[in-house]
Amino acid sequence: MTFSRHGSGLRADAQALASQVHPVFMLPPIAASWFGSILAGEFDPLLGALHMTAIFLAVYTAHVKDGYVDFYVRGEDDDHPLTARGCRLALLGSSLGFAGMLGALWLVVGPWAAALTLPGWLIGYHHAPQLDTNPVTTTTGYPLGIALAILGGFYVQTGTLTTVALAFAAVFLVLLSGVKVVDDAQDYDYDRSIEKRTVAVILGREGARRAAFSIMGFGLLGVLAFAAFGIFPPSAALAVVVFVPVAYFAYRGTEELATMLLVRGCYVFLAALLVAVYFEPLG
Repeated sequence: MTFSRHGSGLRADAQALASQVHPVFMLPPIAASWFGSILAGEFDPLLGALHMTAIFLAVYTAHVKDGYVDFYVRGEDDDHPLTARGCRLALLGSSLGFAGMLGALWLVVGPWAAALTLPGWLIGYHHAPQLDTNPVTTTTGYPLGIALAILGGFYVQTGTLTTVALAFAAVFLVLLSGVKVVDDAQDYDYDRSIEKRTVAVILGREGARRAAFSIMGFGLLGVLAFAAFGIFPPSAALAVVVFVPVAYFAYRGTEELATMLLVRGCYVFLAALLVAVYFEPLG
């Protein structure tokens, strides 16, 4: 049982390794990489594939390390599909794979492409037990990774960064930080029992909810401000119109329902913003 705690053989090991692929949390960073590539206005499939693979491996590293720490180090989880040795081998494999993608980006695009991609792995690897014990880094780690995925996806296609790309990254950093506060509130009782300092533990459930939606509101105001200053086209305001009803119903629901609505709403928001900036339907 090299990898699997609950079986033997290649099939059991493969299933244990695959268990660390969590689509709900993996798809947004990968979509952000793709989003940055499309936003660039030119798309080289090879460059896009290199960057997206690097992002996948960084997030996979985060999931394996988080599961290892929660089960084998902190004893928080009741079960884990990977053995301790399997976790270490999986971390080694994903990290080496990431290093290979990083080297390829350096050679094909340049050192700045690697420099923009490397922090994604650093955030993922250090999420537990370093970054997830502080309310600021617990909240902003995942959104920052997505913001960097947007910038990296853009850069590998163009070899540069523009004001529009930076504005997109800033908007999603702020918006998703608000969503992360709501997501963390789902574990309020447990996090409080182990003295894990999330925003919800510090501010309480209602305080965290108010803070979360205030942060999201600030992100939406940022879209309007960028449109007002000509960084985004006027049609970018349509993305705000799309997201506001989602936020309204999410605010009235439970943390679980709110998280589900907001995560899906962010996909719609991203798509609407991309259409607004790329096609300028009101231009």
